[in-house]
Amino acid sequence: MTVIDLESYEDALATYDPVMGLEVHVELGTKTKMFCGCSTELKQDANSQTCPVCLGLPGALPVVNEIGVESAIKIGLALNCEIAEWCRFARKNYFYPDMPKNFQTSQYDEPIAFNGYLDVQLEDGEIFRVQIERAHMEEDTGKSTHVGGATGRIHGASHSLLDYNRAGIPLIEIVTKPIEGAGARAPEVAKAYVAELRELIKALGVSDARMEMGQMRCDVNLSLRPHGREAFGTRSETKNVNSLRSVERAARFEIQRHAAVLNSGGTIVQETRHFHEEDGSTTAGRIKDNAEDYRYFPEPDLVPVAPARDWVEELRKGLPELPRLRRKRLKEEWGVNEHDMQSILNAGAVDLIVATTDAGAPSDQARKWWMGELARNANETGRSLDELPVTPAQVARVAELVASGDLNDKLARQVLEGVLAGEGDPDTVVEKRGLKVVSDEGALGTAVDEAIAANAAIADKIRGGKVAAAGALVGAVMKATRGQADAARVRELILEKLGVEG
Repeated sequence: MTVIDLESYEDALATYDPVMGLEVHVELGTKTKMFCGCSTELKQDANSQTCPVCLGLPGALPVVNEIGVESAIKIGLALNCEIAEWCRFARKNYFYPDMPKNFQTSQYDEPIAFNGYLDVQLEDGEIFRVQIERAHMEEDTGKSTHVGGATGRIHGASHSLLDYNRAGIPLIEIVTKPIEGAGARAPEVAKAYVAELRELIKALGVSDARMEMGQMRCDVNLSLRPHGREAFGTRSETKNVNSLRSVERAARFEIQRHAAVLNSGGTIVQETRHFHEEDGSTTAGRIKDNAEDYRYFPEPDLVPVAPARDWVEELRKGLPELPRLRRKRLKEEWGVNEHDMQSILNAGAVDLIVATTDAGAPSDQARKWWMGELARNANETGRSLDELPVTPAQVARVAELVASGDLNDKLARQVLEGVLAGEGDPDTVVEKRGLKVVSDEGALGTAVDEAIAANAAIADKIRGGKVAAAGALVGAVMKATRGQADAARVRELILEKLGVEG
């Protein structure tokens, strides 16, 4: 890979102000495509979900997906946008092999939603308002797979394969106005904005917004201007960044790259760029077209969209509690600080904890298991929490068994291990593995007697007043019972049998 000169981040910010524009594409979770009846189901055989409409065959006429329009309006309302009383689709003309029609059906100067904003919270609690230019409807392209090269990109490939199953899937593109004034925090603002937008989209139920699956992806536009200057610099556009961390890294890298080019007397080229996950760098793609180069014109095969005002207001009334307000409420209800709430959010555990409490677990226990044992397992296996084969109801059942005294924490961890291994629900795992706490006083008494007899010197120390030494006997009993005794009750029995006050 070509080595790219970078300015230090601090020196770049000492001379220049970064200006960003973020374009986020969201694949809607509709059952059919935006302009035809083809299924949007994932992981099907290549080109098995196509028809004359999404392949752009002569004479095929598109029809707008009503749920796609409804989803676009919901997103616009949640972003505090105005909803157009009348808008049209347009043809965005350019040639690319994964676009079978040689144009993309999109919206240009007449979007369905425009002039909004989204407040995002940074890690120190500061609220930064990101202004929204528009949210418009369009269709996704197909997927190119470049074969034979070392990088998976077209350069160096021997041939390419095209799958048009994705062509025509409904997209909403959300475009910010220029984001100014963030200064050194620009990369953090970019990450926080995309994170908040993802939570919003998920809350609306219009998409799963799985960035790693391409259901939500961000184009990071960035330019620099010298301090005190009003005119924007030339921008670059890093395409299809698909994780929160990568959005932040892409913005930071481009700030450093732009500064190095400008400080050396060079000129920034308006171009698209590819982001590389392995080292956080970007490399040049193609020269970036301006809007006029796409030769937009109204789509003649689709009627204008004119959402009735009473329908828009009905959708507004049905909006769910917005994520930032929900987090504030949950933070107060759970009694956690801002740092802990941010950790829960970063882990993707908010909804899982809520579902676990809804299933009957105390919130502190729900947080304990999701952010502890289950988060550890997710990290070790390279999965997200919601990909683990355990349900909130099962976690709530484990918490219930601990609360009832049937399990201690050590046994509960073994039960969760069994559930994750596919051995059944918590009660089945307890039964199969024989994991219940030993509560039989007779059996516990016998185990305590044996521990005292085997550790006479320690018992004498306890009788002599060194109560802390009881921990060694407790450990011996726990070992003998395979960790299935109640440690607190074992300690009580030891002190009772030795005639010592606890």
